[in-house]
Amino acid sequence: MSGFGSLLEYNEIVRQMFGNEEEGFQFYNNYAKEKGFSVRRSYCEWDSGHNEITLRKFVCSREGFREEMELKRESKKRKPRNITRVGCRAKLVIARDQSTEQWYVKDFIGGHNHPMAEPDVACLLRSHRRISDDQKAEILEMQISGIRKHQIMDIVQKQYGGYDKVGYTMRDLYNFCHRNKLETVAAGDAQTVISYLTECKRRDPDFFFQYKTDREGHLKGLIWCDCQCRLDYRAFGDVVVFDSTYKTNRYNLPLVPFVGVNHHGSTVLFACGIVAQETIESYVWLLSTLSDAMAQKHPVSVITDGDLAMQRAIRVVWPNSSHRLCIWHIEQNIVRNLHDDGVKNDFRYFLYDCCSIEELEMKWLEFLDKHNVTDQESWLYQMYERREIWCAAYHAGKCYLGLRSNQRSESLNSRLQRNSEPMLQLDASTIEKEAAKMFTPGVFAKVQFSIKAGMKCFMREHLDGYDLQTYIVGRVDKGDKEYFVKCEICVDEGTLKRISCSCLKLQSLGTPCSHIFFVLGYRDERKLPECCVLKRWTMGAKSAFPPIRKSTMYDYSDSLQRYRELRNISHTASFVASRSPEAYERLKRVLHEEAAMVLPNGGENGGNKFGPVLPQAQHIDSTESTNVLDPMHVPGRGAPKKKVKSVSNKKKSTEIKLPEDVLDI
Repeated sequence: MSGFGSLLEYNEIVRQMFGNEEEGFQFYNNYAKEKGFSVRRSYCEWDSGHNEITLRKFVCSREGFREEMELKRESKKRKPRNITRVGCRAKLVIARDQSTEQWYVKDFIGGHNHPMAEPDVACLLRSHRRISDDQKAEILEMQISGIRKHQIMDIVQKQYGGYDKVGYTMRDLYNFCHRNKLETVAAGDAQTVISYLTECKRRDPDFFFQYKTDREGHLKGLIWCDCQCRLDYRAFGDVVVFDSTYKTNRYNLPLVPFVGVNHHGSTVLFACGIVAQETIESYVWLLSTLSDAMAQKHPVSVITDGDLAMQRAIRVVWPNSSHRLCIWHIEQNIVRNLHDDGVKNDFRYFLYDCCSIEELEMKWLEFLDKHNVTDQESWLYQMYERREIWCAAYHAGKCYLGLRSNQRSESLNSRLQRNSEPMLQLDASTIEKEAAKMFTPGVFAKVQFSIKAGMKCFMREHLDGYDLQTYIVGRVDKGDKEYFVKCEICVDEGTLKRISCSCLKLQSLGTPCSHIFFVLGYRDERKLPECCVLKRWTMGAKSAFPPIRKSTMYDYSDSLQRYRELRNISHTASFVASRSPEAYERLKRVLHEEAAMVLPNGGENGGNKFGPVLPQAQHIDSTESTNVLDPMHVPGRGAPKKKVKSVSNKKKSTEIKLPEDVLDI
């Protein structure tokens, strides 16, 4: 800039008057952005009573030098930052006139001893970056919706038309989200959770949670479930799946989700628990508390991982529930502990084959002798000792609804299915049409498969009794194998009262097998018997429960509710106004007038919450809950074992494939 231009600029600046210190800073900051440098607040003077600032100096961010002691320090934990201060003397000093209460320019130096930033990067200098309140609210809303931070940055850059118009950088975004999280859990992780759950309980009397602490007050166990979880358990809590393999938290505590399967075949969550130690006592407390929450309704069957403490706790709390180990975990242990393909194949026979108990015990003795299993500390011998909770023969006919693994607990990505009526062939039987109306679409697909498979069946023999008729059924694709279908008849009415099959599919899966459908057709039954329809698989499985649940996980303040409503209206108004220059100028003028009524807050929080916030209990009656400390970190169980190559020369797939369920028994 020429000398004459500099003089004009100097005269224009020194004649400026400001209503307060903040206006002076904003003026100098805008000037700095135009020139290509950043500013910061420096020296200030106070009045005699030290109540109000009477003088403030704003300087270039590159003013001064780094302290000499920092340059000579030898023991540095971190790599030193790049030197940014080069002794620049540019400044703006403003002072307050005691008589008029106005601020005037007392001193101004416009020269710099360093190059200025280019116009396209000047917006990235520190004093020109600020996340406004409305941007904070928008960021947190997107974060709550599951949008990741780098994706949020991409979205706002497209909304504003470029990175230079956003007003903040990726680092500013991460820092704000981190500070907001710290403010949310300022009372500590454990106390924040207890406060949140207490408020949920106050708002919804059907919400349940319980926790316990150790002698020092550290959180030791926690379990919670909402109203919908409890209703789902009442309807579908006959089979419960859970495991304790989740430890993705800073305290290394096991997270135990209790899940099941609903009438659509989708995963439903019953409750979640946290335990500090995987001991029998901890799991007994967890299962007992779950039973208290569910009105002492015990599951018919339970599927878990191989944790011994968990298995023993189930025997104590749910002694009448059938319990089996997760097949997926057993397959993992087979790969990890057995290194001979012959031993693996022989062992898998016990995992999947449903023979008689007597035959199973004989085959076990042959297996132990064949492979010389004598070491009682070996994995094979331990599995032999625990065979009753994982061998298929011991669970034949028990109600597991076709579940063999706790992978539903490890993958909660369930998908809602539409309650639509499936498309049937024109020649569909009456029973098939009735089944389509009764069962949910997902379950009917399996039922329909069995109906079609019934066409492969044929009658071998019919034994007629007074009130019991037995049908010996064969299948063209099963060789000489026979299936016994027994029908109990109501003598007075001549109707079918109960039906069962020796394949036990109706008892274990809850849906009729192909042999039963063949017998129903053979008897010319026009209606699907009630004994063949398990209510939990029907469209009316939850008819007695409220169909709609409104989430109250996040709340908004009144001001934020108004902000969201105005924002949505402004989006529509902006789109309409953008279609003509006149409307564009009119709306722009109105918005500028409204925006000018609110002074900028410099980007500080000021105690306000931006976006959705967790409801927190303000006053907790229990004195114990106000002193809940964060749980102690639990050390891991050691490094994972290395995989050992098999002695076999055969190529094996890296993916463990489980046998497909046989639907057309």
